[in-house]
Amino acid sequence: MSCNRLQLNTSKTSKFFGARRIDGNVRFLGVRFMSTKTVTPSTTVRDLGIYTDYDASMKTHVMKTVSNCFAALCQIHSVRRSVTRPVLMSLVTSLVISRSNYGNATAGLPVYLSNRLQSVLNAATRLVSLARKYDHVTSLLQELHWLRVSQRIDYKLAVVTFRCLHGQAPPYLTESLLRTADVDSRRHLRSAMTNSLVVPSTRHSTIGNCSFAAPTSRVWNSLPSRVTSLSSLTSFKRHSKIELFTRRFI
Repeated sequence: MSCNRLQLNTSKTSKFFGARRIDGNVRFLGVRFMSTKTVTPSTTVRDLGIYTDYDASMKTHVMKTVSNCFAALCQIHSVRRSVTRPVLMSLVTSLVISRSNYGNATAGLPVYLSNRLQSVLNAATRLVSLARKYDHVTSLLQELHWLRVSQRIDYKLAVVTFRCLHGQAPPYLTESLLRTADVDSRRHLRSAMTNSLVVPSTRHSTIGNCSFAAPTSRVWNSLPSRVTSLSSLTSFKRHSKIELFTRRFI
């Protein structure tokens, strides 16, 4: 930085630890530069609007997302009687639903974090449907044709997998997926005649499920062959959404 005439801004610089478990005896020490400036350690880092914790969880990101979504819902609730339902639907979709969907498939979400995001979707459903606070949302979600949070994550992973298999994704994602038909030891199996993918084995259910290949392969293999055999991205999006919606509500 000195050679390029740059100055370190310690207020905007932090040191980030990436570890699943950290011993309580480990001290988070800062890094001192030029004996005058110290970079403080941080357990959370933000990149492209997604918060990543040191333990590879999505707790900070989900909590901040839920807080921002409920704040937006409160603002929309104050004007709900002054706008038509199509306008109300547009406000909820653009300000709440899109925000809750952003980054929710970055890593494997635990059930309790998925339930927090589902609470946002439930509140948005009641607001759009002008329902009461404790009304059941299953029939309302079915009427709006909205997927639950877990199904939305599966839908996003399925679409990314489709792009990878059809050369519409970056190589570093495409190379992590392996078709069953491309494995010599599995070519004689019945699964080799389908579009199924090899699910990589993971040693730990927590860290392994946060990888890209494991959850995407499971979601892809759970879809029927009539959906995975489609060649058009538009058709795949429509049929995969119908398939996920039918599993839950019909």
